[in-house]
Amino acid sequence: MSKKQKLNSRSSTEAELIAVDDVVTMILWTKLFMEWQGYPIKKNTLYQDNKSAILLEENGHKIACKRSRAINIRYFFITDQVEKGNVKVKYCPTDDMIADFMTKPLQDEKFRKFRDLVLGPQD
Repeated sequence: MSKKQKLNSRSSTEAELIAVDDVVTMILWTKLFMEWQGYPIKKNTLYQDNKSAILLEENGHKIACKRSRAINIRYFFITDQVEKGNVKVKYCPTDDMIADFMTKPLQDEKFRKFRDLVLGPQD
């Protein structure tokens, strides 16, 4: 999903937390919808390319330092969902983040790589 964030952030980690907060309700709704349709969801994984954001998402304010202390508590809803087992946050390197195909202008080899993943190999 790509959209303008609701507010300004002071760091990339904070921006990632805000983005996750924006999308986590949709992830959980989709999980519940699929389960109600009779398709049990065993793994509900959120891929993240920012290791600092992953630590904050999994541990919440327990590990917050001076720079992250001011992050609004509402952005730690994801921490609660991780603890409940509804979502798992997993690291994915930026070069392998398939969402980039839909949200960023890519060129050359990276474009072809993601295009082939989405559409299948092209001649």
